Amino acid sequence: MLQSLLRAIYPPQCLTCDTMTDTEHALCPSCWQAAGFIHGLVCDGCGLPLPGDPEVETALCDECLRIARPWEQGRAAMLYGEKSRTIVLGLKYYDRHDYARAAVPWLLHAARPLLRPGMLVAPVPLHWLRLAKRRYNQAALLSAGLARRAGLAHCPDLLVRTRPTGTQDGRGWRGRFDNLADAIAPHPRHGARMAGRDILLVDDVMTAGATFAAATEACIGAGAASVRVVALARVAPGR
Repeated sequence: MLQSLLRAIYPPQCLTCDTMTDTEHALCPSCWQAAGFIHGLVCDGCGLPLPGDPEVETALCDECLRIARPWEQGRAAMLYGEKSRTIVLGLKYYDRHDYARAAVPWLLHAARPLLRPGMLVAPVPLHWLRLAKRRYNQAALLSAGLARRAGLAHCPDLLVRTRPTGTQDGRGWRGRFDNLADAIAPHPRHGARMAGRDILLVDDVMTAGATFAAATEACIGAGAASVRVVALARVAPGR
């Protein structure tokens, strides 16, 4: 009764506009169409949408053909655009934890082809100074929900960022990779959990893939059997 009363007083609204919705933590039809959800054939390395039939082929995008990815496969739930940017930035900077709750099913749908029995799920880490300032790791909110929904083990501090790396914004392709070189390592207490395991790394955004690459290399160095990656949003090359 209390829940019904609260919903009568505060009816559910779209996550990113004021339109009424049937359920909590949902997008209205207009915002759903604008969100840029990825479907159909995608790049097996990064999740970028590609022309073709997913039932009869697998493919790599031009960027993944040009760049050697250290991970096995990658996926993303949506393309980074105006609507997904609102969700990503709200989750990252404005304490919109409700965005993570809504995003977990989207992320799980994208990650389904990557999941393996006994897989260990972990977020891309923040440096402790950034974590102290922000108070939470948005990637860990996503990875925790994804692991719970998928019935997989989760380790929020499997990896550590060994030094502050600042923002990647404004850096060129090479600058992004140079900035992350040797900046992520296994956690001294938890890194041994990776030995012989399939790992799924989770982050909010993939641009060039430098952060995922650094995290993947740390996992492989710790003895992981394989690494796959999934991001909430994928920035299209050239944007």
